[in-house]
Amino acid sequence: MSFRDRLRTRTGRWCVIGILGGVLLAAILSSLGVGALRLSPTEVAETLWRRDGGIPYRILADIRLPRILLGALVGGALAVSGVILQGVMRNPLASPGIIGVSSGGGLAGILMMLAFPQFSFLLVPAAFVGALTTAFLVYLLAWKQGASPVRLILAGVAVAAMLGAFSSAVLLFHAEKAGGILDFSIGSLSTGSWPKIRQVQYYMLAGFVVAPVLSNRLNILTLGDEIAAGLGLRVEQTRFCLIAVAALLAAAAVSVAGLLGFVGLIAPHIMRLIIGSDHRFLIPAAALFGAALVVGCDTIGRMVMEPSELPVGLIMALLGPPFFLWLLRRHGYEA
Repeated sequence: MSFRDRLRTRTGRWCVIGILGGVLLAAILSSLGVGALRLSPTEVAETLWRRDGGIPYRILADIRLPRILLGALVGGALAVSGVILQGVMRNPLASPGIIGVSSGGGLAGILMMLAFPQFSFLLVPAAFVGALTTAFLVYLLAWKQGASPVRLILAGVAVAAMLGAFSSAVLLFHAEKAGGILDFSIGSLSTGSWPKIRQVQYYMLAGFVVAPVLSNRLNILTLGDEIAAGLGLRVEQTRFCLIAVAALLAAAAVSVAGLLGFVGLIAPHIMRLIIGSDHRFLIPAAALFGAALVVGCDTIGRMVMEPSELPVGLIMALLGPPFFLWLLRRHGYEA
Protein backbone atom coordinates (compact mmCIF):
# COMPACT_ATOMS: atom_id res chain seq x y z
CA MET A 1 0.00 0.00 0.00
CA SER A 2 1.41 3.39 -1.02
CA PHE A 3 1.75 6.31 1.40
CA ARG A 4 -1.13 8.10 -0.30
CA ASP A 5 -3.35 5.05 0.13
CA ARG A 6 -2.41 4.86 3.82
CA LEU A 7 -3.48 8.48 4.27
CA ARG A 8 -6.89 7.60 2.86
CA THR A 9 -7.57 4.81 5.33
CA ARG A 10 -9.77 5.64 8.31
CA THR A 11 -6.76 5.73 10.63
CA GLY A 12 -4.72 7.79 8.19
CA ARG A 13 -7.48 10.36 7.83
CA TRP A 14 -7.85 10.77 11.58
CA CYS A 15 -4.07 11.18 11.84
CA VAL A 16 -4.19 13.96 9.22
CA ILE A 17 -7.00 15.68 11.12
CA GLY A 18 -4.98 15.42 14.36
CA ILE A 19 -1.90 16.88 12.66
CA LEU A 20 -4.00 19.74 11.26
CA GLY A 21 -5.26 20.48 14.77
CA GLY A 22 -1.65 20.73 15.94
CA VAL A 23 -0.76 22.98 13.00
CA LEU A 24 -3.67 25.29 13.84
CA LEU A 25 -2.62 25.49 17.49
CA ALA A 26 0.97 26.26 16.47
CA ALA A 27 -0.24 28.96 14.06
CA ILE A 28 -2.31 30.57 16.81
CA LEU A 29 0.54 30.56 19.33
CA SER A 30 2.98 31.94 16.75
CA SER A 31 0.55 34.66 15.69
CA LEU A 32 -0.02 35.72 19.31
CA GLY A 33 3.67 36.58 19.58
CA VAL A 34 3.79 38.75 16.43
CA GLY A 35 3.47 42.53 16.67
CA ALA A 36 5.13 45.59 18.16
CA LEU A 37 5.54 43.56 21.34
CA ARG A 38 7.31 40.36 20.31
CA LEU A 39 6.74 37.32 22.52
CA SER A 40 7.91 33.73 22.24
CA PRO A 41 5.31 30.93 22.40
CA THR A 42 6.50 30.17 25.95
CA GLU A 43 6.06 33.82 26.98
CA VAL A 44 2.63 33.89 25.36
CA ALA A 45 1.50 30.82 27.30
CA GLU A 46 2.93 32.16 30.58
CA THR A 47 1.32 35.59 30.14
CA LEU A 48 -2.11 34.16 29.39
CA TRP A 49 -1.80 31.66 32.24
CA ARG A 50 -0.81 34.26 34.87
CA ARG A 51 -3.54 36.76 33.90
CA ASP A 52 -1.66 39.49 35.73
CA GLY A 53 -3.55 42.31 34.03
CA GLY A 54 -0.37 43.98 32.78
CA ILE A 55 0.17 45.53 29.36
CA PRO A 56 1.37 42.26 27.70
CA TYR A 57 -1.71 40.45 29.00
CA ARG A 58 -4.07 43.22 27.85
CA ILE A 59 -2.49 43.18 24.37
CA LEU A 60 -2.85 39.42 24.10
CA ALA A 61 -6.28 39.03 25.68
CA ASP A 62 -8.05 42.09 24.27
CA ILE A 63 -6.42 42.64 20.87
CA ARG A 64 -4.52 39.68 19.45
CA LEU A 65 -6.46 36.69 20.79
CA PRO A 66 -9.94 37.74 19.59
CA ARG A 67 -8.54 38.72 16.19
CA ILE A 68 -6.79 35.38 15.77
CA LEU A 69 -9.74 33.31 17.00
CA LEU A 70 -12.05 35.25 14.68
CA GLY A 71 -9.68 34.51 11.79
CA ALA A 72 -9.73 30.81 12.65
CA LEU A 73 -13.54 30.79 12.76
CA VAL A 74 -13.79 32.67 9.47
CA GLY A 75 -11.29 30.38 7.74
CA GLY A 76 -13.05 27.26 9.00
CA ALA A 77 -16.48 28.58 7.98
CA LEU A 78 -15.40 29.51 4.46
CA ALA A 79 -13.61 26.18 4.00
CA VAL A 80 -16.65 24.13 5.08
CA SER A 81 -18.87 26.29 2.87
CA GLY A 82 -16.55 25.55 -0.05
CA VAL A 83 -16.60 21.80 0.65
CA ILE A 84 -20.40 21.78 0.63
CA LEU A 85 -20.75 23.86 -2.53
CA GLN A 86 -18.20 21.74 -4.39
CA GLY A 87 -20.06 18.59 -3.37
CA VAL A 88 -23.54 19.90 -4.17
CA MET A 89 -22.47 21.27 -7.55
CA ARG A 90 -20.08 18.36 -8.21
CA ASN A 91 -17.50 20.91 -9.25
CA PRO A 92 -14.07 21.30 -7.59
CA LEU A 93 -13.89 24.92 -8.80
CA ALA A 94 -16.95 26.02 -6.83
CA SER A 95 -16.38 28.18 -3.77
CA PRO A 96 -18.25 30.96 -1.96
CA GLY A 97 -16.11 33.63 -3.58
CA ILE A 98 -15.98 32.34 -7.15
CA ILE A 99 -19.68 31.55 -7.61
CA GLY A 100 -20.79 34.78 -5.98
CA VAL A 101 -22.16 33.57 -2.63
CA SER A 102 -19.75 35.80 -0.70
CA SER A 103 -20.51 38.71 -3.03
CA GLY A 104 -24.24 38.31 -2.41
CA GLY A 105 -23.72 38.23 1.33
CA GLY A 106 -21.30 41.15 1.08
CA LEU A 107 -23.72 43.32 -0.89
CA ALA A 108 -26.50 42.62 1.60
CA GLY A 109 -24.10 43.40 4.45
CA ILE A 110 -22.99 46.69 2.88
CA LEU A 111 -26.61 47.76 2.34
CA MET A 112 -27.45 46.89 5.94
CA MET A 113 -24.46 48.81 7.32
CA LEU A 114 -25.27 51.89 5.24
CA ALA A 115 -29.06 51.92 5.58
CA PHE A 116 -29.54 50.54 9.10
CA PRO A 117 -26.28 50.92 11.05
CA GLN A 118 -28.23 50.83 14.32
CA PHE A 119 -29.36 47.26 13.59
CA SER A 120 -25.91 45.68 13.49
CA PHE A 121 -27.30 42.53 15.13
CA LEU A 122 -29.18 41.86 11.88
CA LEU A 123 -26.01 41.91 9.79
CA VAL A 124 -25.58 38.12 9.70
CA PRO A 125 -29.25 37.36 8.84
CA ALA A 126 -29.13 39.98 6.06
CA ALA A 127 -25.89 38.55 4.67
CA PHE A 128 -27.42 35.05 4.91
CA VAL A 129 -30.41 36.07 2.80
CA GLY A 130 -28.09 37.65 0.22
CA ALA A 131 -25.78 34.64 0.10
CA LEU A 132 -28.60 32.09 -0.12
CA THR A 133 -30.40 34.04 -2.84
CA THR A 134 -27.18 34.28 -4.85
CA ALA A 135 -26.47 30.55 -4.54
CA PHE A 136 -29.88 29.60 -5.90
CA LEU A 137 -29.71 32.27 -8.61
CA VAL A 138 -26.43 30.83 -9.88
CA TYR A 139 -27.84 27.32 -9.82
CA LEU A 140 -30.96 28.39 -11.74
CA LEU A 141 -28.95 30.32 -14.34
CA ALA A 142 -26.71 27.29 -14.91
CA TRP A 143 -29.60 24.83 -15.15
CA LYS A 144 -30.32 23.48 -18.62
CA GLN A 145 -31.32 19.82 -18.43
CA GLY A 146 -28.84 19.68 -15.60
CA ALA A 147 -26.17 22.01 -14.28
CA SER A 148 -22.79 21.31 -15.85
CA PRO A 149 -19.55 22.31 -14.07
CA VAL A 150 -18.63 24.81 -16.78
CA ARG A 151 -22.03 26.54 -16.75
CA LEU A 152 -21.98 26.77 -12.97
CA ILE A 153 -18.59 28.47 -12.95
CA LEU A 154 -19.46 30.84 -15.80
CA ALA A 155 -22.79 31.77 -14.22
CA GLY A 156 -21.13 32.22 -10.83
CA VAL A 157 -18.34 34.42 -12.18
CA ALA A 158 -20.89 36.57 -14.04
CA VAL A 159 -23.14 36.96 -11.00
CA ALA A 160 -20.15 37.69 -8.73
CA ALA A 161 -18.94 40.39 -11.13
CA MET A 162 -22.42 41.94 -11.30
CA LEU A 163 -22.81 41.97 -7.52
CA GLY A 164 -19.30 43.37 -7.14
CA ALA A 165 -20.23 46.21 -9.50
CA PHE A 166 -23.36 46.92 -7.47
CA SER A 167 -21.32 46.98 -4.26
CA SER A 168 -18.82 49.40 -5.81
CA ALA A 169 -21.63 51.64 -7.03
CA VAL A 170 -23.23 51.71 -3.58
CA LEU A 171 -19.92 52.65 -1.99
CA LEU A 172 -19.28 55.30 -4.66
CA PHE A 173 -22.62 57.01 -4.08
CA HIS A 174 -22.16 56.88 -0.31
CA ALA A 175 -18.48 57.78 -0.13
CA GLU A 176 -18.97 59.88 2.98
CA LYS A 177 -20.21 56.83 4.88
CA ALA A 178 -17.98 54.24 3.26
CA GLY A 179 -14.72 54.88 5.12
CA GLY A 180 -15.24 52.01 7.54
CA ILE A 181 -16.45 49.70 4.77
CA LEU A 182 -13.20 49.73 2.76
CA ASP A 183 -11.68 46.96 4.87
CA PHE A 184 -14.94 45.04 4.45
CA SER A 185 -14.68 45.11 0.66
CA ILE A 186 -11.06 43.87 0.78
CA GLY A 187 -11.33 41.32 3.57
CA SER A 188 -9.66 42.18 6.86
CA LEU A 189 -9.42 41.04 10.47
CA SER A 190 -8.05 44.34 11.79
CA THR A 191 -11.28 45.08 13.68
CA GLY A 192 -11.54 41.59 15.18
CA SER A 193 -12.86 41.69 18.74
CA TRP A 194 -14.78 39.65 21.29
CA PRO A 195 -18.10 41.37 20.37
CA LYS A 196 -17.61 40.31 16.74
CA ILE A 197 -17.02 36.74 17.83
CA ARG A 198 -20.20 36.84 19.90
CA GLN A 199 -22.02 38.28 16.88
CA VAL A 200 -21.39 35.19 14.75
CA GLN A 201 -20.61 32.39 17.20
CA TYR A 202 -24.07 30.80 17.24
CA TYR A 203 -24.51 31.01 13.46
CA MET A 204 -21.12 29.38 12.89
CA LEU A 205 -21.74 26.80 15.60
CA ALA A 206 -25.00 25.82 13.89
CA GLY A 207 -23.21 25.44 10.56
CA PHE A 208 -20.29 23.49 12.04
CA VAL A 209 -22.69 21.08 13.76
CA VAL A 210 -25.11 20.54 10.86
CA ALA A 211 -22.45 20.13 8.14
CA PRO A 212 -20.93 16.91 9.57
CA VAL A 213 -24.42 15.56 10.28
CA LEU A 214 -25.25 15.94 6.57
CA SER A 215 -21.85 14.72 5.36
CA ASN A 216 -23.03 11.20 4.51
CA ARG A 217 -25.95 12.60 2.51
CA LEU A 218 -23.49 14.84 0.70
CA ASN A 219 -21.45 11.74 -0.16
CA ILE A 220 -24.56 10.19 -1.71
CA LEU A 221 -25.52 13.39 -3.53
CA THR A 222 -22.12 13.56 -5.26
CA LEU A 223 -22.91 10.24 -6.97
CA GLY A 224 -25.49 12.02 -9.14
CA ASP A 225 -29.17 12.82 -8.77
CA GLU A 226 -30.46 9.57 -10.30
CA ILE A 227 -28.28 7.31 -8.16
CA ALA A 228 -28.98 9.39 -5.05
CA ALA A 229 -32.73 9.17 -5.64
CA GLY A 230 -32.42 5.43 -6.26
CA LEU A 231 -30.73 5.10 -2.86
CA GLY A 232 -33.72 6.77 -1.22
CA LEU A 233 -32.28 10.27 -0.80
CA ARG A 234 -34.64 13.22 -1.11
CA VAL A 235 -32.42 15.01 -3.58
CA GLU A 236 -33.95 18.47 -3.77
CA GLN A 237 -34.61 18.78 -0.03
CA THR A 238 -31.07 17.64 0.74
CA ARG A 239 -29.58 20.02 -1.81
CA PHE A 240 -31.58 22.92 -0.37
CA CYS A 241 -30.45 22.13 3.19
CA LEU A 242 -26.80 21.84 2.18
CA ILE A 243 -26.83 25.08 0.19
CA ALA A 244 -28.52 26.82 3.13
CA VAL A 245 -25.77 25.61 5.49
CA ALA A 246 -23.06 26.75 3.04
CA ALA A 247 -24.73 30.14 2.67
CA LEU A 248 -25.08 30.55 6.45
CA LEU A 249 -21.38 29.84 7.05
CA ALA A 250 -20.27 32.11 4.21
CA ALA A 251 -22.60 34.90 5.37
CA ALA A 252 -21.36 34.69 8.96
CA ALA A 253 -17.75 34.87 7.76
CA VAL A 254 -18.43 37.78 5.38
CA SER A 255 -20.31 39.77 8.03
CA VAL A 256 -17.23 40.01 10.29
CA ALA A 257 -14.27 39.68 7.91
CA GLY A 258 -15.58 41.10 4.65
CA LEU A 259 -15.09 39.66 1.19
CA LEU A 260 -12.25 37.26 1.96
CA GLY A 261 -11.75 35.20 -1.17
CA PHE A 262 -10.26 31.85 -2.20
CA VAL A 263 -10.25 30.19 1.23
CA GLY A 264 -13.26 28.12 0.23
CA LEU A 265 -11.44 27.02 -2.93
CA ILE A 266 -7.93 26.30 -1.66
CA ALA A 267 -8.62 24.50 1.64
CA PRO A 268 -11.16 21.91 0.39
CA HIS A 269 -9.16 21.04 -2.71
CA ILE A 270 -5.83 20.55 -0.95
CA MET A 271 -7.49 18.36 1.68
CA ARG A 272 -9.30 16.37 -1.00
CA LEU A 273 -5.96 15.65 -2.69
CA ILE A 274 -4.57 14.36 0.62
CA ILE A 275 -7.41 12.39 2.24
CA GLY A 276 -9.90 11.85 -0.58
CA SER A 277 -13.52 12.87 -1.09
CA ASP A 278 -15.27 11.25 1.86
CA HIS A 279 -17.04 14.27 3.35
CA ARG A 280 -17.19 12.70 6.81
CA PHE A 281 -13.46 13.40 7.04
CA LEU A 282 -13.10 16.13 4.42
CA ILE A 283 -15.32 18.62 6.29
CA PRO A 284 -13.34 18.66 9.57
CA ALA A 285 -10.00 18.49 7.75
CA ALA A 286 -10.87 21.42 5.48
CA ALA A 287 -12.19 23.42 8.45
CA LEU A 288 -8.90 23.02 10.35
CA PHE A 289 -6.77 23.74 7.29
CA GLY A 290 -8.86 26.78 6.35
CA ALA A 291 -8.57 28.12 9.90
CA ALA A 292 -4.78 27.66 9.91
CA LEU A 293 -4.53 29.20 6.42
CA VAL A 294 -6.35 32.41 7.40
CA VAL A 295 -4.45 32.73 10.69
CA GLY A 296 -1.16 32.21 8.87
CA CYS A 297 -1.95 34.70 6.09
CA ASP A 298 -3.10 37.30 8.63
CA THR A 299 0.15 36.81 10.55
CA ILE A 300 2.16 37.33 7.36
CA GLY A 301 0.17 40.48 6.61
CA ARG A 302 1.02 41.85 10.05
CA MET A 303 4.74 41.08 9.67
CA VAL A 304 5.72 42.15 6.14
CA MET A 305 5.17 45.91 6.59
CA GLU A 306 5.57 46.51 10.32
CA PRO A 307 4.35 48.70 11.94
CA SER A 308 1.73 48.87 9.18
CA GLU A 309 -0.08 45.77 7.99
CA LEU A 310 -1.56 44.25 4.84
CA PRO A 311 -5.16 43.01 5.01
CA VAL A 312 -5.51 39.25 5.03
CA GLY A 313 -7.78 39.54 1.98
CA LEU A 314 -4.89 40.99 -0.01
CA ILE A 315 -2.60 38.11 0.95
CA MET A 316 -5.28 35.58 -0.07
CA ALA A 317 -5.85 37.48 -3.32
CA LEU A 318 -2.17 36.98 -4.16
CA LEU A 319 -2.32 33.24 -3.40
CA GLY A 320 -5.74 32.44 -4.87
CA PRO A 321 -5.56 33.25 -8.61
CA PRO A 322 -2.46 31.10 -9.32
CA PHE A 323 -4.11 28.21 -7.48
CA PHE A 324 -7.34 28.71 -9.44
CA LEU A 325 -5.47 28.69 -12.76
CA TRP A 326 -3.63 25.53 -11.71
CA LEU A 327 -6.98 23.88 -10.98
CA LEU A 328 -8.28 24.85 -14.41
CA ARG A 329 -5.27 23.26 -16.10
CA ARG A 330 -5.32 20.19 -13.85
CA HIS A 331 -8.95 19.37 -14.58
CA GLY A 332 -8.73 20.38 -18.24
CA TYR A 333 -12.04 22.26 -18.37
CA GLU A 334 -13.01 23.48 -21.78
CA ALA A 335 -15.81 25.82 -22.72
